Amino acid sequence: MRIANGLAASIFALGLVLAPVANSATIVILNNDGAGEGFNDPTPVAPVGGNPMTTLGAQRLYVFQYAANIWGSLLPSAVTINVRAMMDPQTCTATAATLGSTSVVGLAVNFPSFPYPNHIYPQALANRLEGTDLLPVNQDMNVTFNSALNGAPTCLGGQGWYYGLDGNEGANIELLPVVIHEMAHGLGFSTTTNGSTGNYGTVSAVQYPNIYDHFLWDAGTGGHWDSGTTNVQRAASAISCGNLRWDGPSVVSATGFLGPRPNLHVNSPVVTDFAVGEAAFGPLLSAGSVTGPVTLVNDGAAAPDLNDACEALAPGSLAGQIALVTRGTCTFVVKVKNCQDAGAIAVIVADNAAGCPPAGLGGADPTITIPAVRVTLPDGNALKAMVGLNVTLETSATLKAGADASGRMLMYSPNPFASGSSVSHWDVSATPNLSQEPAINTNLHDGVDITINQMSDIGWLDAATPIFVAPGHIQAGSDGVRIEFYSGKALDGTWTSYRRIGSDEWAAIGAPEILGRGVLILKDSNVVPGGTYEYRLGAIDNTTGEQSFSEIVTVTVPVATTFALEGAVPNPAGKNLRIAYTLGGVSSSRIALYNVAGRIIKSVDLTGRGVGRHTIDLGEGLSLASGRYFVKLVQGDKVLVKPVVVAE
Repeated sequence: MRIANGLAASIFALGLVLAPVANSATIVILNNDGAGEGFNDPTPVAPVGGNPMTTLGAQRLYVFQYAANIWGSLLPSAVTINVRAMMDPQTCTATAATLGSTSVVGLAVNFPSFPYPNHIYPQALANRLEGTDLLPVNQDMNVTFNSALNGAPTCLGGQGWYYGLDGNEGANIELLPVVIHEMAHGLGFSTTTNGSTGNYGTVSAVQYPNIYDHFLWDAGTGGHWDSGTTNVQRAASAISCGNLRWDGPSVVSATGFLGPRPNLHVNSPVVTDFAVGEAAFGPLLSAGSVTGPVTLVNDGAAAPDLNDACEALAPGSLAGQIALVTRGTCTFVVKVKNCQDAGAIAVIVADNAAGCPPAGLGGADPTITIPAVRVTLPDGNALKAMVGLNVTLETSATLKAGADASGRMLMYSPNPFASGSSVSHWDVSATPNLSQEPAINTNLHDGVDITINQMSDIGWLDAATPIFVAPGHIQAGSDGVRIEFYSGKALDGTWTSYRRIGSDEWAAIGAPEILGRGVLILKDSNVVPGGTYEYRLGAIDNTTGEQSFSEIVTVTVPVATTFALEGAVPNPAGKNLRIAYTLGGVSSSRIALYNVAGRIIKSVDLTGRGVGRHTIDLGEGLSLASGRYFVKLVQGDKVLVKPVVVAE
């Protein structure tokens, strides 16, 4: 897993205890560090963010075991899963770093209980299916984390690991989600097939596809990686920029969890859709769709710059048109402003070099009032070839960000091939960002999200798995309680949330929100600060009529802290626009940075952050010009605004 352009949000809340349940897996951490280093570092430290340990090594190991308990509670196995862990220096520069890496130690083929013959299974999964340890002398996976991430300025500009469990990592990088991510690879979120050559992995000198390959489907060939594709086709699939997809039924059934996709919908001469990246300036498509005829811009410059809109255009020459321009020569804002001045109602920028997925358009210009999007080189060429082109730029009501129209998840398949990242991750176009994307980022979804469905597809979960496995991520504040529950299998039935106080009887409080298989959200807004409540979920199977209940979760609602926005420290601020704020509850919350024209420059969803004081760098990833800005903090129906000044 790598880091680029951001930090992780928290995965599970402070104080969560995942008690063992029937059929849950036991995951044992084997400390592979030497004396005085890594997990054995004796440096004294203060407890932090729910991590009670008082030495650096012990804090690291506590986080690792905490993550292991999460996966152990979600996955059933009668066989202990052994994870050999260590902290060693890995690649780290001022701008990018390898946070962690995983290797599967044992591989199994054609064991007695195999579901699919002649497929490679990671050892932990094979043991779970067989019910016995097939390679008892080996650990199941090796996991290494980057010890170079220690605050040195040459490594990510001085960022270091955060060992708390509360999501308050500030400018540092939270270790917990990285451990969850790397353990998922060892449990089966990866392939042994070489993506750059297409060659299958080898067991006992014989090549076999991986069980992971059984669900990798290529939209170009219509074949799966384990059948119907050649080595050459698999290598091409790994750099196909979106053709490689996951079609396992459990994942497909849960992609409603994803958010809507920014989209270019072709109305004529054919009906089809193209993914787009949105501009950092002008209105977003979520503010309203735009429909119109498309005109390829001709700015009169000599080839190859004829269509780049870098020259001023005749007033009114694009009136009522959506301008199609090519990338190159000048900045995005110059292109879009020239088209706007000529009467265009929107702009499509087509890349002039290979790349995927379609990136956004950087820059800032408060005078731009029309939307602009970007498409890849092949998509741009396809649009240029269409006669009588009419399109709608929209936030799609049906297409999901990170999935195709049939609900297949897109796999990470950039061109060129990214060793260690390609194929064995979800695509970065997914919204919300997922735990198994290749890079950690600012709006990482809380929990193991849709990856539990991928684990189901490859065989970890079956009809014998309990319906409710474990609760997780408990939030409580003066405005309510929110609890995530994780289900071990899909259920065609009816769910109900229940609450009781003290010795009262259980009372139904409505249906939980369903985010897809494996994730159900119980919400209760009828609480009193200082009160203690018990919660559970109940389910009735529509086929059998069987009723099941989850574990009981006890929650004490804290007395709310003050809702506050402290502004930038220092103010005027430099490029690190550090903002301190305090949340007083668990209702939806968001913080945003505006320019003086009222244009949103950056917006971050804070939902899931706990009650209390937090900090965030709103300048991260931006090149802010000197001047006056505004920060707006919203929680529920409460709003606070503070002015800030950037002085470079």
